[in-house]
Amino acid sequence: MGEMHPVVLVTGAARRVGAVIARSLHTAGYDVALHYRHSRGELDALARELDAQRPGSTLALQADLAFAASLPALVDAVVARFGRLDALVNNASLFRATPMGSISADVFDELLAVNARAPLLLAQAAAPHLRAARGAIVNITDIYAERPLARHAAYGMSKAALRMATLALAQALGPEVRVNAVAPGNVLASENAVKAESLEDVVEGTVLQRRGAPADVAGAVLWLLRDATYVTGQTLRVDGGRILGT
Repeated sequence: MGEMHPVVLVTGAARRVGAVIARSLHTAGYDVALHYRHSRGELDALARELDAQRPGSTLALQADLAFAASLPALVDAVVARFGRLDALVNNASLFRATPMGSISADVFDELLAVNARAPLLLAQAAAPHLRAARGAIVNITDIYAERPLARHAAYGMSKAALRMATLALAQALGPEVRVNAVAPGNVLASENAVKAESLEDVVEGTVLQRRGAPADVAGAVLWLLRDATYVTGQTLRVDGGRILGT
């Protein structure tokens, strides 16, 4: 059954933007491999919801993306289940403050490992299957890959590295595989909802003067995977013009 549908692996799919991306791609006809780290209950609920709509259309995969040895096995598991891999969405992200004076090597390394190294190594592992499918990759970066956020030097550096990985992967995997990124601004209420800025500051500094929704990001991801057939190496900012603000 799965072979009739394109297959996408979404990392960090249990909650927030990742879950909305997974739901959106599933609605568009993709079978979805749903990666999670800790949020098993939420991921199981999402998988049940999607399988109810199309039986056999999901696969749940647990891994700590900071553990590099686990990454090729994720790709192998997807291909073993569905027989193909058409798309990879590197959505999983670690967000942690690193105020100057308290930055530790361990925290820096974990941020870089999850936010930059894991997407690169997953793309490398997935590349043969994506080439065979003439597929695509979308990385979820951040507007703070381009502009520093106070007290978050290591996070911003990790997302800047992912922005460069997008360019390098597009170059390395073409012409068969397209690689792009989506750079959200502030898109939803969560425990780190405004990325260490007040909502008032976010709204005031955003041209559209409102916060976006996860569906805005998910729509951009779907377009880049499915419809943007002559687009590669690009970062699409989905930030309401936040990058233009103060």
